[in-house]
Amino acid sequence: MVALGDSFTEGPDDLRPDGRPRGWADLVAEQLPPALAMCADLVTLSGGGNDIIGFRCDLPALSKMLHEMLVQLAGSGATVVVFTGFDPRGRLPFGRMLAARAASYNEGLMTSASQVGARVVDLWHLAALYRDDRWAPDRLHLSSHGHAVVAAAVLAELGVTTHDQVSVAAAEAAEAARRRWASARREDATWMRSYFAPWVGRQVRGRSAGDLVEPKRAELTALLPEVSS
Repeated sequence: MVALGDSFTEGPDDLRPDGRPRGWADLVAEQLPPALAMCADLVTLSGGGNDIIGFRCDLPALSKMLHEMLVQLAGSGATVVVFTGFDPRGRLPFGRMLAARAASYNEGLMTSASQVGARVVDLWHLAALYRDDRWAPDRLHLSSHGHAVVAAAVLAELGVTTHDQVSVAAAEAAEAARRRWASARREDATWMRSYFAPWVGRQVRGRSAGDLVEPKRAELTALLPEVSS
């Protein structure tokens, strides 16, 4: 399994006891024996999120880049899994504008995936993700609960588990409403100071929080499930 992507794949807010990031990709790798028994090499690709939330976003260029990557990955003979973007409305400032960008990106992604035979995990419509406890305090990254939901969705898409098992909180999801900005002004003000203002500063300087960050796993490594003592 080769997991390509940004912080969504790395899992900076889903930490192991020793402080190392875990994330959905490690969770999937730990639960893949049935898929590996079918000799299915696997490549996952997630990206575009940082482009979508940026000051400027060239959606046609982004979609073209994604398509070219999918063509190459699918041509390798591996099983390829890609992810749609999240729905940011109710969680991030300028949510409607970002949602319009994400919807356009998702449309292109679905078309490309269909053309090359890639599998798609539709995060936009994954209802179990749209709860506050599925997200880290910065509202951009997933919490441990969120990564567990995504891992279950990936395993279901690969046929390792059933889609019924994706609903880690199926009963809860029906009751969970999207978070509204007006419902927590104090929390929003804190979030603006702690996360949004620094992000704006990096955008102005042309910097990214991921600058100089090395791959979490740069080489293929046997990954064994954690054993609790």
